[in-house]
This record gives sequence, structure tokens and C-alpha cells, in this order.
Amino acid sequence: MNYLKIDKCSTSNGIGCRVVIWVSGCNHHCKNCQNPQTWGKNSGIPFDLDAIFEIWNQLDKSYISGITFSGGDPLFPDNREIVCTISALIKDCYPAKTQWLYTGYKWEEIKNLPIMEYLDVVVDGQYEDDKRDITLKWRGSSNQRVIDVQESLKQNKVIFWCD
Repeated sequence: MNYLKIDKCSTSNGIGCRVVIWVSGCNHHCKNCQNPQTWGKNSGIPFDLDAIFEIWNQLDKSYISGITFSGGDPLFPDNREIVCTISALIKDCYPAKTQWLYTGYKWEEIKNLPIMEYLDVVVDGQYEDDKRDITLKWRGSSNQRVIDVQESLKQNKVIFWCD
């Protein structure tokens, strides 16, 4: 897996000050995507131990609320295994830190993936330029949903996350 950057304190990709990893690889190619440079799976930097240390160094800080996986698409098939492994390790080491994930896939396509047991919030669905709405929190277009992962899994239906 490759990534383009790791933000150390983002406040626009979930609640609080968050570490954000922008992974490479996306099959959706949404019209007017804000990150088309992340589409190629070989774009950016190979994910390695230095990247893990950088993430852990930030997560150690008390003011960091958690991590957000974005991109590209963290659930691009070539990314799934390593993103799941990172997510599981974070859950073990930092159980109080929340984990958000942005994906172009719909909840119904991904709800059974192993990573879901570690995530708190998923923002699902492709960005749709004709549904762009800058007044929405945490998403770019009105078709996208901000999903409470653990409640959705418990109730076996989509439960929207609210802050």
C-alpha cells in the first residue's frame, strides 16, 4: 500500500483533532474528486515502519482524538488487508481513540469486512458532484452517509452517526 501524506492534526475529517492517512488507490474516479492524485495505487510513498511510527507518535498525544483513513479509498482492494491490520493495532494500543474511514463503497457492500469491528464511523458512498453540498458535516455530497458502525452492526441496519 502507498500513501500520499499523514496529517498530524486535522479537524475537518471527523470529530476533534485527528491523524489522517491519505492512502493511494481508488477505482471510483468521482467527477471533481478533491484528491484525484490518490487514484493510482502506486502514487505517493510506500507504507512502511516509519509511517507506523509517525502515526503512533501522533496518537500518543492526549489531544489527538483518533485516526481517519481517507484517500483514495482505504477499502480499495489492494489496501484492505493493511488498513485492517493498522486499524486492529490501533484498537489494541489506543482503545479510547476513535477511528473514522471514508470510502466510495456503500455500507451494504462493506459491512461484513473484518475491519468493521474496529471502526467507529464510516462515511460511505462516492462523491457525486451534482449533489455537492458544502453545508453538510463530514461529507461532500448529500448521497454520502455518516454511519455509526458499531450500532449499525448491532442492529443490522444503517444507523446514522450524529455529533
